[in-house]
Amino acid sequence: MKKIFSVAALAIVLSACSNNAKQEAMIRQQAIVAVKDSLKLDSFKRADAREKERLAIVKEEKAKEEKRTLLLAERNEAAERSNRNTAVNEAPAPAKKKGWSQAAKGAVIGAGAGALGGILIDKKDGRGAIIGGVVGAGTGYVIGRAQDRKSGRVQPKN
Repeated sequence: MKKIFSVAALAIVLSACSNNAKQEAMIRQQAIVAVKDSLKLDSFKRADAREKERLAIVKEEKAKEEKRTLLLAERNEAAERSNRNTAVNEAPAPAKKKGWSQAAKGAVIGAGAGALGGILIDKKDGRGAIIGGVVGAGTGYVIGRAQDRKSGRVQPKN
């Protein structure tokens, strides 16, 4: 009888061990599958979140562009209104002058006159021509720049 009980107990223990090993292997496989599924789901959630952020940024940029367009339209309307008002009250503004400015002309004329004066005054190897040309160019530029300010070609100093 003792032998029968010990054989039965041994069979029960062995059968219990084999079921647990199978069950543990199944549980491990299910856990691995669950982890993989959660990682996939997490990556999908991250991708959805990135897409939502990108769409929000695009939406903000469109809104900013619409605001800029509206502001430009308002500015254009205001400019047209002011142009209509000034066109009635004043003559049109003169076109921008082309060609040499008075400052450039003054610098060239001053350099030539200074060089000629320097040659006549100091007759040593062109030293007087160089000094006279530099001084004359500077003086001519300053005088021409003042004329440009008076004519409106250059904005006057504040």
